[in-house]
Amino acid sequence: MVRWLLVAPALLAVLLAVLEGGAFVVAEGDATCSGIVPMKSREKTMSITDFGGVGDGETLNTAAFKNAISHIAQQNAPGGTLLYIPAGVWLTGAFNLTSHMTLFLAKDAVVTATQDTSNWPLVDPLPSYGRGRELPGGRYMSLIHGNGLRDVIITGENGTIDGQGDVWWNMWRQRTLRFTRPNLLELMHSTDVIISNVVFQDSPFWNIHPVYCSNVVVKNVTVLAPHDSPNTDGVDPDSSLNVCIEDCYISTGDDLVAVKSGWDEYGIAYSRPSSGITVRRVTGSSPFAGIAIGSETSGGIENVFAENLDIFKTGIGIHIKTNSGRGGFIRNITISDVNLNNVRKALRITGNAGDHPDDGYDPNALPVVDGLTIKNVWGVGVQQPGSIQGIKDSPFTQICLSNVNLSVTSSREVSWTCAKVSGGALEVQPSPCTELTSVNGIRFCTNVV
Repeated sequence: MVRWLLVAPALLAVLLAVLEGGAFVVAEGDATCSGIVPMKSREKTMSITDFGGVGDGETLNTAAFKNAISHIAQQNAPGGTLLYIPAGVWLTGAFNLTSHMTLFLAKDAVVTATQDTSNWPLVDPLPSYGRGRELPGGRYMSLIHGNGLRDVIITGENGTIDGQGDVWWNMWRQRTLRFTRPNLLELMHSTDVIISNVVFQDSPFWNIHPVYCSNVVVKNVTVLAPHDSPNTDGVDPDSSLNVCIEDCYISTGDDLVAVKSGWDEYGIAYSRPSSGITVRRVTGSSPFAGIAIGSETSGGIENVFAENLDIFKTGIGIHIKTNSGRGGFIRNITISDVNLNNVRKALRITGNAGDHPDDGYDPNALPVVDGLTIKNVWGVGVQQPGSIQGIKDSPFTQICLSNVNLSVTSSREVSWTCAKVSGGALEVQPSPCTELTSVNGIRFCTNVV
């Protein structure tokens, strides 16, 4: 018995073309991590129309959203409250969610961001970043925002949250931004969060950004942005614990999933790792990475498990990236059962990626990269197998590649490149670099797989 993931009707043709063979079919009994946050029904329901909302695509509904959510917070109904967004186009500026609420988008409901950026609110920089990710100072608030919340659900019948990001992308291209662009959804210091059965579209910056959160489920979500849209990452768990990302389709202008934990000296000082991250049954395409760790890794990233990934028309299939000055660690990472189709490079693990927030970073703060297992990877239409480049005074250790079979498009021999790395490789084609063929490395790899 199988069930099809629901998708917005306008996306059916795209998804069926991309996912032939039923990549979005999830068999009953498949492994899942979504049970970390049980789905709840709410005792009370109200509609955005009860607060003057008008879904005509022209009326600005910021006040309606704020008033509705303020009412939910004040009522504090036992079991929480569901805010229903019916079919229509609900134009709005940025607003905050509250605890014990469900934001429910009906079929054909579109919550769309105003393109009037002149009065867009600012929020403080994240303490683990020290400044906006793009520019010094504060940040533009995400379209949907929350801080210090508990028990929040964003779900529905595959309605859409549309960031109308092109105005922001153009400001970035023209270098007229005053502050860092807004995310589409950012939740800070929040716990017990479910994001499911919603389409995120055309975010100005990152799409879904849980930061300093715990117990977060992102499931049955579609994330879309043009491949030339700058920095439109799909899902970026950041300094967060116990995050489950499953059964999603993501096609954006940057990494599909990127696990982060703070930026250089600010992330080191804040010292909040990302841990317990599971990514499973994600399909998608990007000019950058399919799945990424970093490059903001200064609080540390550990205990990441990703499997059953289908990545196509992508720059780098698997990208694990850090830099001198980051400090922190990347350890106990397992990525398994990955299908790559038409990618520039299958795997890149590097200690020379990303920029720095300011001149205050310590170039001697070197990251530790240890215990990475990449196994059961199949690739066709691969231009380059990969590279693993450690750091001179902090080589990458216990790197294991197992059962990696890549069909390279080049007519000439294309080899792996490695430096400042140790570990092992088993059944890897094209043949792995010599740094991964020592007896001790192969023994280690045999033990971990």
